[in-house]
Amino acid sequence: MNEDQLQAVLAEYGFPAPGVEWGKPDAYIQTSPYWKVIENRRKNDVVFIPVGCSELHGNHLPSADDTLFVSMICEGVRRYTEKNRDGHVNLALPPLNYGAHPYHHLGMPGTVIVRETVVRELMIDVMLGLWNAGFRKQVIINNHGQLWVLESAIQEFQKRFQLPGIFRVLDWHRGVREMFRTKERGGDWDTNFVHADESETSLSLYLFPQMVDMKYAVDTEPRAYLPDGHFDKSVDPFGRPHRWSEGEGHFPIEIAGTPEGVVGKATRGDAKKALRPLAAILRYLTMVNDDILKVFPAGAVPPVEEVTLRTQEEMEPYLREPLSPGWRPVYALPRIGQDTLVG
Repeated sequence: MNEDQLQAVLAEYGFPAPGVEWGKPDAYIQTSPYWKVIENRRKNDVVFIPVGCSELHGNHLPSADDTLFVSMICEGVRRYTEKNRDGHVNLALPPLNYGAHPYHHLGMPGTVIVRETVVRELMIDVMLGLWNAGFRKQVIINNHGQLWVLESAIQEFQKRFQLPGIFRVLDWHRGVREMFRTKERGGDWDTNFVHADESETSLSLYLFPQMVDMKYAVDTEPRAYLPDGHFDKSVDPFGRPHRWSEGEGHFPIEIAGTPEGVVGKATRGDAKKALRPLAAILRYLTMVNDDILKVFPAGAVPPVEEVTLRTQEEMEPYLREPLSPGWRPVYALPRIGQDTLVG
């Protein structure tokens, strides 16, 4: 697609948008009159759960960068499905404005690190509450280096409760990694996606330019002790043996190596470079919504006795519409199986 075509796709999703919609009426489950939530859930019970963090992104960007990106992307899909589908995708307010972090982020001012056990348990509680409210198809959209914690939350959630539904997590930038290819590999970018760099600065300049001050953008050169080629970059562009999160100790921690809070070339940020990855993820997330509903329309879930060790008879009252005759809240459901809580 050329620039005009990309702009046309983004316009279908309401971009450029004036800003994040955390306080906009009807944008999120929590900012809508509840009768509207129920009415829409009867048509579309897929919920997107955007998650981010508070993390230093250099002096030129806000520390909520990740949370803003993922929220605005989900909001675009909600706007599109509201216009083009019978029932829009539901959005839950971001439960992680402070997130989990890898070890090498320790000590960075402006970065607020929440312990992994806290993040995991919070996500499990959010998932259970949404399931109880009738949102049994849940897609966590992640925009931060905490994927392993979110994967663990889904696994723990199912081991602990064994509920029928669709539960998945997506690192959105990994989902459209081809759109972050460098020029030498046929893409638009000078450098590979890392952190607060060319990629994230470009996304910020497109999505919320009023929060960016390019006078303070800097370039840095991250260091490593071992030869390159073992560990991949942020969006796994090379298919190397290791993800970046699968090791520590082979490079300086951030406060020693890149105390600027930028890992890469922030000065090369350009709003136009953000068009292609944003258009791609908006289309993909629309497909995720549509494909789930095509197989399991609102109110339907995967076969109880094929995706859990529970019986259809046991689950029948819990699968009814919340507050309808005969419905029982999931918090009354007896536990089965191996207890995942220790201590």
